[in-house]
Amino acid sequence: AAPGHRLYSAPPYAYIPCKKAGGSVCDYCLSRKESLLRCSQCKVARYCDAMCQKLAWAEHKRECKCLRSVYPKIPADMARLVARIIFKSLSASPCSSEELYSISELQSHIKEMNEEMIEGLRHLTAMLQFYMKEEIEDTSQLPPGLNPLHLFGQVTCNCFTVSDGEMQEVGVGLYPSVSLLNHSCDPNCVIVFEGKQLLLHAVRHIQAEEELTVSYIDVMATSQERQKQLEKQYFFTCDCHRCETRHKDTEMLAGEEESWKELKASVPKVEELQSAKDWEQMVAVCQATLDKDRALPDTNLYVLKMLDLGMDGCIHLARWEDALQYGARTLRPFQLYYSGPHPVRGVQLMKVGKLQYHQGMLSQALDTLKQAFDILKVTHGKEHSLSQSLQQLLGECEVELSSAQG
Repeated sequence: AAPGHRLYSAPPYAYIPCKKAGGSVCDYCLSRKESLLRCSQCKVARYCDAMCQKLAWAEHKRECKCLRSVYPKIPADMARLVARIIFKSLSASPCSSEELYSISELQSHIKEMNEEMIEGLRHLTAMLQFYMKEEIEDTSQLPPGLNPLHLFGQVTCNCFTVSDGEMQEVGVGLYPSVSLLNHSCDPNCVIVFEGKQLLLHAVRHIQAEEELTVSYIDVMATSQERQKQLEKQYFFTCDCHRCETRHKDTEMLAGEEESWKELKASVPKVEELQSAKDWEQMVAVCQATLDKDRALPDTNLYVLKMLDLGMDGCIHLARWEDALQYGARTLRPFQLYYSGPHPVRGVQLMKVGKLQYHQGMLSQALDTLKQAFDILKVTHGKEHSLSQSLQQLLGECEVELSSAQG
């Protein structure tokens, strides 16, 4: 398979919009919109229009009663997803996402979990029982294959964060057949989404009989952090070449250790402000933190994270010039850590290209947007809505540049 070749596509077995999306995402198609219709019964589910609401009803019908019974509270994403899995399984309706691997075959790793993790799953199971009481009186009496604790284990190890084209989290879904793919910190495939549909694309030439791999986690982390995350969530130790050689760890932790450790401690605080959508405070903290003379290079992992957060905050505040200053500094480090065609780097180039375009930097914008498109046509495919909108923007930029030069 050549780079950009679509190897597989699958709908979810079950999915939900995530709470983090804050009611700005359609419950059916997962499109992000300013204004959505709200389900008049549960007052939680939201839809683009009457058509999306109608198409969603078969899966929403039973959860609607459950959501209504706990309103205004909204259950945790995992509880809501597991409830949907149970309703779907009880309906025995076939799903093409199980064509290669069924839900019953998914690993739960319950036996490898420590007591703290199992206690967390028990808490979710109790939450599920309370949430589903209107439809299922006693979840412990469900058929053997639908043991709630076991399901939570399966979902924890096998669910996918559903992202929009720009890699922003919009939902959580279970795609059983795709769980067959193993992890690599240097994978030959990437997963992106078009709405709720999962797309698997090759990002380099793949030989016949070669194993297909994806990265389960964000690769922009030190080998120690990657291994820690993989062991905690997926219960295996990664022994890939990148982890064994601690590839690029030196660049990620460049600079004085005391300085970057102080910066590292600030990142979660800024991420909390981002989740709370407190953009003013978020940008203020980013600015104050980065303005300190730490003599840390932009390739330092925590400087880079702060620059990326700063750009995001400035974009939300329409501070385009500041956003561009932060974003431009991320491009070289992103190229270093997201080598080859990577959707995160492609989207970052697109964001910076858009900022350059709006600042009237047409020549630089055209170059940056072309780089973005060269990546996205591989990672997302030319037919993806994000690639299509980027292609349109490229055309507009070329016309304006030609007019300015003429």
